[in-house]
Amino acid sequence: MLFNFREKLNSSKFLVTAEVSPPKGTRFSVPLEDAHQLKGIADAINVTDNQCSIMHMSSLAFSKLLLDEGHEPIMQLTCRDRNRIGLQSDLLGAYALGIRNICVMTGDFPSCGDHPGSKPVYDLDSVQLLQLVRKLDSSTNFAGNRLDGGTSFCAGAVSGIDPEKPLQLIKLEKKVSCGADFIQTQAVYDVGMFEEFMEAISHLEVPVIAGLIPLKSLGMAEFMNRNISGIHVPEEIMLRIKDAPDPVEEGLSIASETIKELMKLSRGVHIMPIGSHKNTARLLSMAGISGK
Repeated sequence: MLFNFREKLNSSKFLVTAEVSPPKGTRFSVPLEDAHQLKGIADAINVTDNQCSIMHMSSLAFSKLLLDEGHEPIMQLTCRDRNRIGLQSDLLGAYALGIRNICVMTGDFPSCGDHPGSKPVYDLDSVQLLQLVRKLDSSTNFAGNRLDGGTSFCAGAVSGIDPEKPLQLIKLEKKVSCGADFIQTQAVYDVGMFEEFMEAISHLEVPVIAGLIPLKSLGMAEFMNRNISGIHVPEEIMLRIKDAPDPVEEGLSIASETIKELMKLSRGVHIMPIGSHKNTARLLSMAGISGK
């Protein structure tokens, strides 16, 4: 297939990426059907890597399944479950299978997932993992030994959007200096905060794709504010969801308005629904985005 996500990153096109999770077993038809709802509207599809420390099929395997169905996957890779040997092994395997896009992250601590007694690895952090990726790109492993064939990954990373967290901004600078090709952010509800964030990193030459999680209820909005560091759902949005006769529809309206604002500030939007992508095409249409 033609890989063009890297090319699109270097274009002026407003990008749409979206997130799917592999199954919690070997039956993959449902998440594959969910991904098919993104045909023609998503420029690439992120495949989560045991998101929230909950065990799923490997992101590598499901990325290959997406690839075989004609999608362009972005394989997520966390530092939580593998040491540097395992990370390199999976990256080389992914590249050999045709996967060209990855997104690296540290990964949630196991205590928040479904195997709280499992031991975290964290041999490397996300900055070091980017350094490892660029080593593989130069046909050298992380120990400095030559490889019999290297890689050429389009590698992204993630970031929060709170401009009042200087350590977060410093880490983002390190990721860019280590060769991050793109950044996908935490969910944006406060466009003003995101604008301040973009101003704070304006010196960094990297495409920023803003995260978006459509709200479905007041309880969901309250959970975001209470439990997810760096996410701020403004009071006016809380009231709109609270007073709406149909909170899901109101959430889509809010999300479409947010996308229109983000089109002025970012290089794209990353859709992360809680559940399926059944409303993603309509959401993008509401925001004036028709497809690839």
